Amino acid sequence: MAPIYCAVLFSAVTLACAQALPVWGATEEVDPLSLESAPEAATPAATGVKIFLEGSGGNVAQRYETQSRDIGRASLDFSYSTRLAPGLRAVLSDRIDHLYPAETGVDSTVNSLREAYLSWQPEGSNTAIELGRINLRYGPGYGYNPTDFFRDGSLRTLTSTNPFAMRENRLGTVMLRAQQLWSGGSLSVAYSPKLEDRPSADGMSLDFGATNNRNRALIELSTQFSQRISSQVMLYKEQDSDPAIGASLSALVSDGAVAHAEWSRSSEPTQLNRALGISGPTAQQDRFAGGLTYTTLGKLSLTAEYQYNGFGTTQRDWESLASKPLTKFALLTDAQQRQELVPRQAYLFYVTQKSFVYKDFDLTAFVRVNAEDQSHLSWLELRHHWPKFDLALQWQQYSGSAGSEYGIVPETRVIQILANYYF
Repeated sequence: MAPIYCAVLFSAVTLACAQALPVWGATEEVDPLSLESAPEAATPAATGVKIFLEGSGGNVAQRYETQSRDIGRASLDFSYSTRLAPGLRAVLSDRIDHLYPAETGVDSTVNSLREAYLSWQPEGSNTAIELGRINLRYGPGYGYNPTDFFRDGSLRTLTSTNPFAMRENRLGTVMLRAQQLWSGGSLSVAYSPKLEDRPSADGMSLDFGATNNRNRALIELSTQFSQRISSQVMLYKEQDSDPAIGASLSALVSDGAVAHAEWSRSSEPTQLNRALGISGPTAQQDRFAGGLTYTTLGKLSLTAEYQYNGFGTTQRDWESLASKPLTKFALLTDAQQRQELVPRQAYLFYVTQKSFVYKDFDLTAFVRVNAEDQSHLSWLELRHHWPKFDLALQWQQYSGSAGSEYGIVPETRVIQILANYYF
């Protein structure tokens, strides 16, 4: 599969570059406002319902077993938004996944109530108040978001390693949020109370213990300096911890290129101590993600991103755990639960090609690279769209030396076919 993967990527780049040649002399102009950094989740319309069914089946090659195993999933995804009265809107978003085989310690059928909240904004007012389970997704980064402070514990099931699917399918956090809007910016204040002590293994649970297991608050200022530059500044505080600060910036550097940068600084235990439950000393460290996305007229989008986690493990740290595989697994499990970067440094390369080969046929691929041990995760999807139906082939490969981050994962390769039906 690796040669096929490389050939497909090479074909995508070659074809799209050929399509993009007219960019230097074409009369068609690129709309700068249509270029973004990481795709944001769609804001629900004033009134609307979206429902789709998804089914998948595939095979997993296992690193520590001689035989592969079959996997399957059936999912129902539901989103609804409506106006209840002038200025009052209700939003509901839910997903239910039936997994085969079930993950260890988890029910085979898992429900994820992603959002359920009321939003009130009087007619003509620049003030909005929201109450309920709200999915706040912050940061322009593609594969790592240091300012996305509410991502911790928000994934009930991992149905895809694509970072955008992970952001879309996660749980929201119960909170009260107020916003003041003005031309070119906004100020928001959110408070999330503690509701339960710990996450629930019950598949039908609302799982407030995963998202609301401590008191948290966030102040965020968004500013759009021009059509080319926008920024966010944040102050975050959670129970029994020092405040954390964060900032992000997106800038249109040319008609086809968007740069993004995202940074936060906080005082925490090391990632290893947190994973092992050791109450060691805390230290102030930085997190960062920055990259560049270039989009051609041929609908090819190329992104390169550098990622840094000051609390992550260096190669020397990781090698010190060579004789402790269970500790490594604990570290990986904790990082996955918190959607955190395991190594100190990493890279992401992300490619999308709309209308690959022909119309309604898209290619998406990415490679995550651990810069400390050079192991990597590769992922590829080919998807065909019909008016109410999608059919996709997905392939992913975990590669690396024995004991590395991606070389220790129990799976080596996953191949599956997905089908989506939209109502």
